[in-house]
Amino acid sequence: MAEQGQSRMQRRQQQNKDKQGKSKWNWKRILLIFAIIGGVLFAGVAGTFIVWAAGAPSLDAASLSDPLSSKIYDRDGNLIADLGSQKRTKIEYSDIPQVLEDAVIATEDARFREHFGIDFRRIGGAVWANITEGFGAEGASTITQQVVKNAFLSQDKKLKRKVQEQWLAVKLERKYSKNDILTMYLNKIHYGNSTYGVAKAAEVYFGKKNLDDLTLPEAALLAGIPQLPNVYDPTKHPDRAEKRKNVVLNLMVQHGKISEKEAKEAKKVHVRDMVVEDYEPDIAYGDFLEKVVKEVEQKMGDEVDIYQDGLKIYTTLDQKAQKRVEFLLSDSDDNPFKGYFEDEDLQTALSVVDTKTGEILAIGGGVHGKQGIGTDFNYAFQDGFQPGSTMKPIMDYGPLIEYKNKSTYYQINDEPHEYSTGDKVTNWDDTFKGWNSMRYHLAYSRNIPALKSLQEVGTDKAADFAGNLGIPIPKEGVYESDAIGGHIEPNTVQMAGAYSAFGNEGIFNKPHAVKKVVAGDKEISFKEEPKAAMSDHTAYMITDMLKDVLQYGTGTAANISGLPLAGKTGTTNGNQDAWFNGYTTNYTVSVWTGYPKTDKSLNGDLDDIPKLMFKDVMQHISEDVETKDFVKPDSVVEVGVEKGTRPAKLPSEFTPDEQIVHELFVKGHEPEKVSEQYDQLDPVSDLKAEYNEKEKAINLSWGYEDTDKVKFEVKAGAKNADMQVITNTQQKKLKVTDIVPGSKAVFEVTAVHTDDADNRSEPKRVEIEIPKEEEDPIEDMLPGEGNGPGEGNGQGQGNGQGQGNGQDEGGDQGQGNGQGEDGDQGQDGGQDEDDGSDEGDDQGEDGDQGENGVTGFLHERAG
Repeated sequence: MAEQGQSRMQRRQQQNKDKQGKSKWNWKRILLIFAIIGGVLFAGVAGTFIVWAAGAPSLDAASLSDPLSSKIYDRDGNLIADLGSQKRTKIEYSDIPQVLEDAVIATEDARFREHFGIDFRRIGGAVWANITEGFGAEGASTITQQVVKNAFLSQDKKLKRKVQEQWLAVKLERKYSKNDILTMYLNKIHYGNSTYGVAKAAEVYFGKKNLDDLTLPEAALLAGIPQLPNVYDPTKHPDRAEKRKNVVLNLMVQHGKISEKEAKEAKKVHVRDMVVEDYEPDIAYGDFLEKVVKEVEQKMGDEVDIYQDGLKIYTTLDQKAQKRVEFLLSDSDDNPFKGYFEDEDLQTALSVVDTKTGEILAIGGGVHGKQGIGTDFNYAFQDGFQPGSTMKPIMDYGPLIEYKNKSTYYQINDEPHEYSTGDKVTNWDDTFKGWNSMRYHLAYSRNIPALKSLQEVGTDKAADFAGNLGIPIPKEGVYESDAIGGHIEPNTVQMAGAYSAFGNEGIFNKPHAVKKVVAGDKEISFKEEPKAAMSDHTAYMITDMLKDVLQYGTGTAANISGLPLAGKTGTTNGNQDAWFNGYTTNYTVSVWTGYPKTDKSLNGDLDDIPKLMFKDVMQHISEDVETKDFVKPDSVVEVGVEKGTRPAKLPSEFTPDEQIVHELFVKGHEPEKVSEQYDQLDPVSDLKAEYNEKEKAINLSWGYEDTDKVKFEVKAGAKNADMQVITNTQQKKLKVTDIVPGSKAVFEVTAVHTDDADNRSEPKRVEIEIPKEEEDPIEDMLPGEGNGPGEGNGQGQGNGQGQGNGQDEGGDQGQGNGQGEDGDQGQDGGQDEDDGSDEGDDQGEDGDQGENGVTGFLHERAG
């Protein structure tokens, strides 16, 4: 038992020793594994770094001193600019004043004179920033590294590029002196305003060609700009530049380059007082090229430097159009608009776009501009302005057709109206035009119908429609005031793009100035994909209405005879801005004029500038170019409708031609009901003719239910004889006097519309036989007292006297009414057919006498 217990104890001790041995062995193995892995990783990383470093470009001396400029080509492949060569002035180290060197080193690389191309202390700070804030949050590049990056490498923040940059920086330090490297840096660095090199920057910003003339605040500003050249551009952002200048002054104090007192004095000089305004660059097509630069930078970002990467940039520039635009904005004595621009505060900008492709053909960035990249504010695309009524096709009527399938005839009441907020909206002329078509309201730019249209569609739908056309929609969305251009502020490039879609069957192409960029062996396409912004029926119907704006509406001054044009005018409250946007099937032009920096109004005829400039440009670029008319798509039908019908109704066969208007409808939404406004009138009813023996007259009467806008045409005649109009009356009765006893009379009554004589009822007839009068006794026919023969009534056999004795009611006595040659009395008793009466017995043109009586009505005596 003891032996068993002892051996059990021994076994336990042995087991514990075995476990301890295994534990030690396990830790050794783990450490060994980690060491092996670490070594492999280190070797892999080191190998990768070596491979990357080996793949770095060689230190080419030409690249260090002469950067590659980018070549710009027009739409036909012609070279138009060599960017980079125009804005450089090389200097030597001896040209650099001490104040500038101190400012640059204190700001960019305080240990520049101490390190060998890489600053490990600075790298440590950058690594920590990248860990806490994300890779690329902060750079650790020394001046030497920046020279390498600008000369040989891309601008992206990839690890491979960083490794190559550091390797080349070390090599550069071994090959060149610190003074040489600082000179390289100051010759290559970007200073904003498309300017490279400190010498050129001093000239552009301060007008100084000698660096020795730089003051301390000027040197501080030049040292601070390169960190963010576009942000600290003193011509565009003087307040930001001022803050950056002061930061540099503080750094110079911190590193012992200047005293606190010197810094304090330098801070008193504001950037605005330092920068000159009369620098004249020497580059052509500056306004257009500025858009080119912006597009390349937006598309390619930090991957390229347009001024020193040797790019080939193929643009959409049309030199003919660009030259005309620049001429119209120049101070040339031959410029027809020169007189308008004597006011230095007045500005004008315009953009010309290819209607089918969205390619920007020309840009005019402003009047009194300096025609250089970045040297002046480009009003064509850098900022926007209230567009006024030019937004009506985009915000109001376009969406109304697109989403509600309304026609160009759609009736809207121009009447006192309010925004949903209760605020009143007025028309530009403070009048109201009542019910009229969408076409009318757009042609004459009525505000109230436009607002009603947006309200009917809704602001969300209006925002969708406008957004599809490239109009910038704010985060807060669309307001009702945008119906008449009161909130959103597009620029001329955006408006040209939007209007071009109306002329391109609803297809929108984002306006662009660059076709493609070739960088080395890589080609980057800038082509924008077209998209259907609206239905083709909406585009055509808006276009058809906008044609009328130029034909008889507010844009007649912009019309060009013989050229199929569509367009829209626009002015803003206070008349501070005026617009005209117009297009053909080939070109779209947007022109803005206004006072961007003052509260002045466009008095006199200044608001005509956009219309007249549009006309000039469009005429010029359309010369010798076939311009086709806009083609109506199958989705649109033209329908004749009766004016004034609400909703639209088809005309009846009795609708007068002048009451029919032809308008456009979305197929499937044309009217079907026929108007009854001009239906054939009902005939009269219960037509009667009664003889009044006592009055010797015929009394006509008839019935008719609705006599509104109805008159009655009465005709009379003998049976089987032609009928003659004897009167027109609005009464439903008529007395006919001076009738012939013993005759048969026929009367015909027709209802006639008072506004349309062609709208007549079927006639109704009535016949009446007038009784004969009893013949007088023979003794009554003999001469008696008071019955002596009348003059010319010679007595012979047969007495020659008949009833009436040839004398009519008017007192005329017919000559020769006596006996005939043989003294016999003719069948008519010596009377002629007119019974001695002449035409003078008819009363009035229609034979009217009084309100309801007619005289002089005679017929053949009954046989």
